[in-house]
Amino acid sequence: MCGLFFARKMMSFSQPFSSFSPLLAVNTAASSLFENVSFLSFLTDSFLVAAIVLGLILWIARKATTNMQLVPHPAQNFFEMVVEFFYGFIESIVGPKVAPRAFPLLTTLFIFILISNWFGLIPGVGTIGWGEGNGFGVLHEVEKPLFRPATADLNMTLGMALVVFAFWIYITVRETGVWGFIKHTFGPKGGLKGFMGAVMVVIFFFVGIIEVISVLLRNVTLPMRLYGNIFAGENVLHTMSSMLDGSGPVVSFLGSVLLPLPFYFMELLVGALQAMVFTLLTAVYIKLSTTHDEEGHGDAHH
Repeated sequence: MCGLFFARKMMSFSQPFSSFSPLLAVNTAASSLFENVSFLSFLTDSFLVAAIVLGLILWIARKATTNMQLVPHPAQNFFEMVVEFFYGFIESIVGPKVAPRAFPLLTTLFIFILISNWFGLIPGVGTIGWGEGNGFGVLHEVEKPLFRPATADLNMTLGMALVVFAFWIYITVRETGVWGFIKHTFGPKGGLKGFMGAVMVVIFFFVGIIEVISVLLRNVTLPMRLYGNIFAGENVLHTMSSMLDGSGPVVSFLGSVLLPLPFYFMELLVGALQAMVFTLLTAVYIKLSTTHDEEGHGDAHH
């Protein structure tokens, strides 16, 4: 781990081509890799990292599932362990009926987010790129990085949240039906009748409106939580690494390595935690919308 951190720092001092710089803050917007080519403008630094992460996941999955044997080889054994663990975990949240449909999405989300978060700590991510030179063969600041942590791009996290929302609608309607969802959201609870029953109808109608607003707001809270934590972490590492700048080359270098080191380990924990939070909240949303009372179950069966 320390070796990775030192490598990340040393890259800025060992290259003569003005293509590297010390660890710097992540730009708020992703940079297009082909700004002068309109039909390729969608290829950004975060898109490139996301494609690398996706390719890595597919390669590992293919390697683990090729030539599967009764006595599993190490890659197959690890893959089966991951699948078994996540399936059991997801089933304990959403239930055995919904788990087979929710498992592929939730497991893919967790693995992709986790690797994307940790990929941002690899030497070169956010530190290789183009910018203004300082006249000594080293960039003073990377203005356009070649690699950008995928989950530090709001476009990526928002896209994942919209996919989650679309899947949530699909699985909710499939399990409860359109009328079942409307009744579950706006219908009065408690079985009261008469005047109090009418009052409860009005109350739960407005409660249903609040619930719909809450559901729509998930498309903001889910991506912003993930993006904010990863983006903030990258900037914390930058801030700590530059605190002793101007104190001489030796002190500045040692400070840029030692001061961020505790936060570097913390970002490993934050990356895993945020992947779990995003996946767990998605599972809970699915659980809440696909769970009905006995009356709702009866309606669905009929």
